Amino acid sequence: MGYITRKTYYFDEPGEANTGDAARFAVERAEDAGIRTVVVASSTGKTALAFLKAMEGTDLHLVVVTHVVGFSKPGVWDFDPGAAACLRAAGAEIVTGTHALSGLERAISRSPKLGGSSRTEAIAEALRRTVAVGLKVAVECSLIAADQGAVRVDEEVVAVGGTATGADTVCVIRPSHTASYFDLQVREIVAMPRNR
Repeated sequence: MGYITRKTYYFDEPGEANTGDAARFAVERAEDAGIRTVVVASSTGKTALAFLKAMEGTDLHLVVVTHVVGFSKPGVWDFDPGAAACLRAAGAEIVTGTHALSGLERAISRSPKLGGSSRTEAIAEALRRTVAVGLKVAVECSLIAADQGAVRVDEEVVAVGGTATGADTVCVIRPSHTASYFDLQVREIVAMPRNR
């Protein structure tokens, strides 16, 4: 049997303070592994811009996944229009999609008439609690990007998520479409918060 050895980084705490290091680790792993695409979650564009800066001078393609219009407030897109323009001008792709691991399910679980958790939310919660919030986000962004055709399902990507804001979890994922969720593989954990 063969094997590979890779370096894994553990942040002392989760959160936005890790974004710069997470970006550096993502670029490092992508280049070392010959992966061409970095998928990063970004609600407002701030995290995406940090990754764009870290990727300067590389041949890496940046796919930014952000949530839908109306996520925080009806009719409003949280993403900064200036950041979106800057990212697109630099060749980054912005994907706006419904959360694959909640979406319509959350409407049902939050309803006082229906209530209760769903199987989809159980998967999301398991990822959050047993590994890291950022892993759940990275997995979800990979699903959304694949569903929108921004990444292929037969090529690995470096996927990045965070806890609330910023980036603190970096992993290598072979994506799948949401309808084929169990074909997705988290192949490597590059960085994550040790204390959650």
